[in-house]
Order: sequence, then structure tokens, then C-alpha cells
Amino acid sequence: MRNVFWCLLMLCVACGLVATLPAAEKDQKEVKLTGTILCAKCELKETKECTTAIQVKEGGKTVTYYFDDKGDDEKYHSKVCGGGKEEGTVTGVIVDKKDNKKWIKPTKVEYSSK
Repeated sequence: MRNVFWCLLMLCVACGLVATLPAAEKDQKEVKLTGTILCAKCELKETKECTTAIQVKEGGKTVTYYFDDKGDDEKYHSKVCGGGKEEGTVTGVIVDKKDNKKWIKPTKVEYSSK
């Protein structure tokens, strides 16, 4: 009887995990944001540590997306650290960190050639 109970329990857990997969895949869509890339510490004065961010126009408002990465250890960060701004594009997945900020996990960062 115990074996039947544990088998049913495991079956229910497996079904629950499978049921959440499509929702997780839906949230993992890659997006491309174009705007002003800058350092959130040096330029925006919003973080304690150097963090790359991009400001984009959405619905007439400027929205800031913070990069979910290694911060100033990323090779693309040095171009904007110290107060610099660069027009560019970031491709990645939007992540939710539940801190009332928007975050993106970048897979590609490009600066516009000027």
C-alpha cells in the first residue's frame, strides 16, 4: 500500500512539473532592446556597484533595464563606465528579480558605430 501511495505522489509531482514547462518557455523569449547603454552606478547613481543598463523608450516613457551579468567584469562595460553613454542594442531574455526593476540577461550587446 505504501508503494502505491509513493508512486501516485511521484506521478502527481511529475505532472505538476510538466504542466509548468510551457509557461516557463513562454517567459524565455529573447528580445532586442535598442537605446542608450550606460553604467547604472556612474551615470544613473542607482546602484552601489557598477552595473550596465539600457534606457529605452516605451510608450513615451524612458524605461531602464539593468543587465543581469557580471557587472564591470563584462568586456562591454568599460565603454560606458565612468559616466559614458553609448547608443546600442542588447539582445537577451527578460528576467524577474522581484525588486521593482526590469532586468535583462544579455546574450549579445552591440554599440552603434559613429
